[in-house]
Amino acid sequence: MNIHLIAAGNRMPEWVQQGFAEYARRLPAECRLQLVEIPVARRGKSAVLSRLLGEEAKRICAAIPKGALVVALDQRGAMWDTPQLAAKLKGWLQGGRDVALLVGGPDGLAPECLARADSAWSLSPLTLPHPLVRIVVAEQLYRGWSILQNHPYHR
Repeated sequence: MNIHLIAAGNRMPEWVQQGFAEYARRLPAECRLQLVEIPVARRGKSAVLSRLLGEEAKRICAAIPKGALVVALDQRGAMWDTPQLAAKLKGWLQGGRDVALLVGGPDGLAPECLARADSAWSLSPLTLPHPLVRIVVAEQLYRGWSILQNHPYHR
């Protein structure tokens, strides 16, 4: 199974790239984490938000692998603690399908992306900067995997 973190935004600071890469490399081949960066639509004074979100939605949805289980990261989604995430990860591994995790840009995910998702996951009721979300998701996936392996990392 591959986990595709499909995230709006590119040209992230080096610390974001390093943080994500550190946790992604720790995951085994059986649940490899791949980052797919989607350029955000250019925002200007006269930009129409619904049009911008629509452009981003087309690119995000086009990046979802065929047959993948789709999870939207959205503040209105279900909040999973780490053991619950580990249980989700176990189910994903047993299901054998790729998983696509969708992360929106500055204005979140478009309604089309939310409708395409099989479920929604909220990391926190706080608004997190989307670069930081990449690292938090990667770390939590590694932590969940370590729980499943009885690895001491989670202690």
